[in-house]
Amino acid sequence: MVNEIGLGLGLLLTVTAVILHFSRGTEWTANEDISQELLERRAESLPETDFPEPMNRSIGGGGGAGAIPAGEAGGELEGEEGGAEESSGPGDIPEDEVEYFEIEYVKEGETIEVANNETLLEAGEEEGWDMPYACRQGQCVSCAGHIPDGDSTEFVEHDDQEMLDENELGDGYTLTCVAYPRGEFSLETSESP
Repeated sequence: MVNEIGLGLGLLLTVTAVILHFSRGTEWTANEDISQELLERRAESLPETDFPEPMNRSIGGGGGAGAIPAGEAGGELEGEEGGAEESSGPGDIPEDEVEYFEIEYVKEGETIEVANNETLLEAGEEEGWDMPYACRQGQCVSCAGHIPDGDSTEFVEHDDQEMLDENELGDGYTLTCVAYPRGEFSLETSESP
């Protein structure tokens, strides 16, 4: 009797499974994917900026030191003729022309020698100080500092800074990520106009 009950129960379960398998059900369909539409709508609500990706310490390690500048990987830039002279900036000073200046970092409580082909930000970082920065290209004021001795253009040369106007430079403000020393002075870091 036990075998007949087990056989009947097994047959009943098999028939039930076959019926459920071939039944049409509720015809469920997935909802439309609206994620791209939401991203586009959100992007339209934010103001456009000309800032590059920040690449700061909070998201992994500082500026784009390993980035290949445009034109280097594939040869010449469009419109560039062979033999054209490369542009040079304050950081491209030959080793035999390098000068060193005593710079007092007021908030850090130390005076260090900084080469005229090294930025104030790089020199502070080499000392192990936690210097503020974001873009490392002179396009924000995260790294701003103040030279209380006077007009910053008398003490540093900026390489393509785009944020400080003439009045702010005259008041002694500087962007340490693109500022190369040209004399001795005191610097207050983390000071913006």
